[in-house]
Amino acid sequence: MASDEFLRKSIDAGFLKEHPKDPTQAKKLLLRSFRDLKTARANLEIDKEAAYTFAYLAMLRSGRALMFLKGYRPADGRQHKTVVDVAGFFLGKTFEDLAYKFERMRRKRNQFTYEPDLPLGLNEAQEALTTAQEFVRQILKQAAAESPQLELDTEAGG
Repeated sequence: MASDEFLRKSIDAGFLKEHPKDPTQAKKLLLRSFRDLKTARANLEIDKEAAYTFAYLAMLRSGRALMFLKGYRPADGRQHKTVVDVAGFFLGKTFEDLAYKFERMRRKRNQFTYEPDLPLGLNEAQEALTTAQEFVRQILKQAAAESPQLELDTEAGG
C-alpha cells in the first residue's frame, strides 16, 4: 500500500491525525524511552512483569516519537494499537518482524495487566527487552534521518 494511501485510510478511520512536526516532543519521548530500557534492565531479576512493561513502554514512546517527527499523532481510543501500526508502517518491510513483535508485546502486556494470573517467564521478559532495544535503535536511525538536529546520545538507547 502506498504511503499516502495507508496514512489517508488511518486518518479517515479516525485512528490518526496530522499534527505539526514536533522534534522537541519527539526528543523528550526518545529520552524517556532510554530510561524505560534502563528500568527494564534493572527490573529483570526483581519483577519480570515490570521489566516487560518498561520494555514495551520504550517501544511505545519511541514509536510515538517517530510519529511526531513525521507529522502525525494517534487520534482515537486505541492509541497503543495505532502507534504499533503506524510505527511498523514507517519502519517498513525490512523490519516487519520487529513490528510484529511489538504487536505481540502490546497484546501480552494488555493480557497480564488485566489477567494477573497469566504467567510470564524470565526468558520472555529478556526477549522483550532485546526486542525493545532493537526497536528503539531502528527508531533512532529513522529519527536521525528525519530530524538530524535532535542530537541524541544514541549510546543511551541500547
